[in-house]
Amino acid sequence: MSGRRVVVFPSGAELGPALAQMVSSRAEKAIGAGRSFSLGLSGGSLVSMLSKELIALPSLDFSRWIVGFCDERLVPFDDPESTYGLYKNQFFSKVNIPEDRILAIDPSLSVQECADDYANKLKKAFDTDQTPVFDMLLLGMGPDGHTCSLFPGHPLLQENQRTVAPISDSPKPPPQRVTMTLPVVNAARCVVFVSTGGSKAPVLKQVLEDGEGVPLPAALVRPSQGELFWLVDEPAAASLTLQVERPGPGAKL
Repeated sequence: MSGRRVVVFPSGAELGPALAQMVSSRAEKAIGAGRSFSLGLSGGSLVSMLSKELIALPSLDFSRWIVGFCDERLVPFDDPESTYGLYKNQFFSKVNIPEDRILAIDPSLSVQECADDYANKLKKAFDTDQTPVFDMLLLGMGPDGHTCSLFPGHPLLQENQRTVAPISDSPKPPPQRVTMTLPVVNAARCVVFVSTGGSKAPVLKQVLEDGEGVPLPAALVRPSQGELFWLVDEPAAASLTLQVERPGPGAKL
């Protein structure tokens, strides 16, 4: 890992464009190297932030992107809990990502079959029997320190064989989900956490500064060869004592 960077913005209004610029620069780097750009998305507040800011970048060519999901709830696409459904309405419908390059779950399957099917989609898209290596994963963090659908104390935190795992007992509804496992997350070339709001301040401090006790799931994200960024706003960073970056307007990460 090339080192963790904690970058603090005054508010989400400044964070959003910086995140979009990061995505854009990593996409240009991948495509410039002659390959597709692979991006893993998460839900929550990231959906509206990312959709708004990426669409606002006029020079982006999405035709060579491959988009997957770091986790997904096992609900129909028209359910408001569907991360794919939210991105389809706010983002996919407005850009030129080929439909066969958007790797969505099959919500008609059982949770185990859904996880297996999604793992096969990753295997095919990345043309590998090994752990798929995403160019970039965008992650959120819950107030309990969970990320993807990897929750504190859950056995899935120990999973090291499967790339995608089912979960039927999520402590946060809906209970049935599929999630990337930690080996996939930690294989990525760049992992970016986005965390905003004062309610995240206590858990952010615990994840970033507390070296004692059992680490929370978000603290287990440590890319083996890639970059790790935490993009946070001032309210979320309020309790931090570690050294952080506060970039000026227009700075590139």
